Amino acid sequence: MTEPVTLAHSPSHTLNPGLAVLRPLLGAAVLGFAVLYGVAFAESPLAHNAAHDVRHVTVKPCH
Repeated sequence: MTEPVTLAHSPSHTLNPGLAVLRPLLGAAVLGFAVLYGVAFAESPLAHNAAHDVRHVTVKPCH
């Protein structure tokens, strides 16, 4: 019979739990800011007005 093979887990490949949460959050924040920046300066009045209306609905000052 063959013996089961156990693979050793190298500590260099272990991801810090804080980084595992921080990377997706940071990526989402960067993507969100890029979208907001793009919509805020959009040439299309439809996209700009939609973002403007969202600011009014969420009671955030815009002007």
